[in-house]
Amino acid sequence: MAKHAQILPSDAPVLAVSGLTTRLRTRAGEVTVVDSLDFTVTAGETLAVVGESGSGKSMTALSLMRLLPEAVAFNAGGTVRFNGRDVLALSERDMRTLRGADMSMIFQEPMTSLNPVMRIGRQLEEVFEEHRPLLSRAERRDKARDLLKLVRIPDPDRVLDELPHRLSGGMRQRVMIAMALACDPKLLIADEPTTALDATVQAQILDLLRALQAELGLAILLITHNLGVVAENADRVLVMYAGRKVEEAPVAELFRAPRHPYTRGLLRALPNPEAEDDGPRLPLMEIPGIVPALSALPKGCAFAPRCAAVVPACTESRPALRALGNGTVACFLATADQEALA
Repeated sequence: MAKHAQILPSDAPVLAVSGLTTRLRTRAGEVTVVDSLDFTVTAGETLAVVGESGSGKSMTALSLMRLLPEAVAFNAGGTVRFNGRDVLALSERDMRTLRGADMSMIFQEPMTSLNPVMRIGRQLEEVFEEHRPLLSRAERRDKARDLLKLVRIPDPDRVLDELPHRLSGGMRQRVMIAMALACDPKLLIADEPTTALDATVQAQILDLLRALQAELGLAILLITHNLGVVAENADRVLVMYAGRKVEEAPVAELFRAPRHPYTRGLLRALPNPEAEDDGPRLPLMEIPGIVPALSALPKGCAFAPRCAAVVPACTESRPALRALGNGTVACFLATADQEALA
């Protein structure tokens, strides 16, 4: 593995998504799961995508990597440009060359992503067989060992010969990161990379990703529902609801003055570690209701049935995204001078 990946100018987007729309064929008819999504990610930047389950986060990642089955999913519009190339226009053969080499993904659950009957070393070597076919077997083994060292796995020679079930959750996640970084990608999509890990291991994994990003100049798309993780690791935040972007802003601005009612609700549901230990503990606030079924979205704003600030316009038409501050928001009531979240 090269010591340093090629780092693009900081203002050049590694990934530029415009109007991305993904639809699924279901028994109830076609359903839009990603709706006219726009965003960019530059080299060395982390863009966090947040929202409740069912908001479209993972569908967005799978759409970008073109991993949704063509029998049930299709692109209904938009472009995905990776280093200037339209990913959605590539042949499957070209996409296989790109996927896993220049664009890589860490999946949610390593135990189901790793082959349970194949040793770790063999699974890592398969990446090189696909993308670096001129390497000898010994060279592939050496590179697999180097990858385990890169992700701070002790005794890599032993781990290479282990089966996945013999490793802890944190070790399996490190293996998944190693696999994703095998060919020096420019973009890493991390879909809930710390799900089901305890707080200590979660912190270790996130520290590792930050260190690797600084060393390799990675652009990272971090998909998570954990706003604590977002606060510590993201540069910008994209908030999704019912397949749509409802707000995007730099992380500090979004936490200081969220402008969409849904974003405000998510932040109010966070525990406050700075609360006085001897003072009264206020109950956590919750957002009433659930994310609506994508096959039965309301006429206007999808969040309107759960929103405490709803006005008649919210139920009549869908608010368009508009620039506000250093970001964008889709809400009729959002203003530039909103106060910080109490």
